Amino acid sequence: MRLVRLGILGSGKGTNCRAILESIRSSALAAEVRVVISDVFDAPILDIAREFSIPNAYLPPGQFRTRLEPQAESDLVRLLRDASVELVVLAGFMRVLKSPMLDAFPRCIVNIHPSLLPKFPGLEAWKQALVAGEKVSGCTVHYVDEKIDHGDIIVRREVPILPNDTPESLHARIQIAEHELYPTVIGQICRQFSTA
Repeated sequence: MRLVRLGILGSGKGTNCRAILESIRSSALAAEVRVVISDVFDAPILDIAREFSIPNAYLPPGQFRTRLEPQAESDLVRLLRDASVELVVLAGFMRVLKSPMLDAFPRCIVNIHPSLLPKFPGLEAWKQALVAGEKVSGCTVHYVDEKIDHGDIIVRREVPILPNDTPESLHARIQIAEHELYPTVIGQICRQFSTA
């Protein structure tokens, strides 16, 4: 089976990136990461890419806080195309993608979000769930569209909220679920690529 070519975008620690790369290394995920790109110059996700000898790049995002400048997004498309990326994987990428990316990779951009979407989109969703008095939270893998944490849902995984949970303890358990779920779902999507 051929290996589907992934590009990973992230802004932070890169724990989901590490989970994906470890799944590939252990042969649990039949894919190859061609490039890791961050909009944060010193993001730890770039260190993880270097640790796994994956080509990586810093993409200057421009002046906007929640999205890329149009030229930066065009540059992102070029970087991914130059690396022959087929599936774009968002792993803690904190910017909303717009038409250059969505047009270049139609239904080929996925994200994981730490809530049971459509509940609690946006930042620190685990805190939102605790404040709302929810009994269960979790994570959602979804296709990316032009809205925040929106787009067709691929799969959700529930994580119970315990009576003594703090934001930190709940987030840690959701991350464990994310690190199991995301590589598995990416593998399922890659199998669709391979048979297409």
